[in-house]
This record gives sequence, C-alpha cells and structure tokens, in this order.
Amino acid sequence: MKIATLIARILLGLMFTVFGLNIFFHFLPNQLPPGDAGALATIMFSHGWFTFIGILYVIAGVLLLIGRYVGIALTILGPIIVVILLYHITLLPQGIGMALLVAALEVFLIYAYRHHFGDIFSA
Repeated sequence: MKIATLIARILLGLMFTVFGLNIFFHFLPNQLPPGDAGALATIMFSHGWFTFIGILYVIAGVLLLIGRYVGIALTILGPIIVVILLYHITLLPQGIGMALLVAALEVFLIYAYRHHFGDIFSA
C-alpha cells in the first residue's frame, strides 16, 4: 500500500506541476479545442483564470511531490478535478480518459491519507 500511495502521489504531483508550469512557460504544444470548449478556454485565458488555476496546479503539485501537506494539496485539487471532469463530460468528451485517471488517483490518495481529513467530519 505504501508503494502504491507513493507512486500515485508522485504521478499526480508530476501531472499537476508539469501542466501548471505549462500555463506559464508554454513548453507543450497547445491547441484550442473546437466549438464551445475552445470558446470557454479562450475566455478563461484572456481574463486570467488560467493564471490563477496554474498557480494552484503548481502549489498542489509541488506539495504532492515533496510529500508535505498532502491533505492541503488534495483539498486544493478536489474542486479542480471536479471541474476538469465536468468540462470533459459536457464539452470535450474525447479527453475523458485522462480526467478519469486523475480523479481515480485523487480518490485513492484521499483514501490513503484519510487520517488527514478526520476532523472535517467531526462536530
């Protein structure tokens, strides 16, 4: 279980760190998707939403990579992953595979680090 948790944590951390840094440095090829998905992405880029989201990606990804404050990193990524899933379900179903992988890694890590979330559910 420890090895699977370590692999999942590093894999999720690498994904969000790389894609977060790509928002600032554009080292991966970037094409806008067609239709409404592209229109939404254009609006989010032009109004600075992706800058804020990129900062959150990098912060959470680095926290996952170093293994400190993993509960905070997973809490930051939770709503972001829900939005990624909704985006791919409603606007761009071609990329749903990667979104489901990211969601599965998140759920697995939340389960593995469930002791970090115990106080959330106490009165």
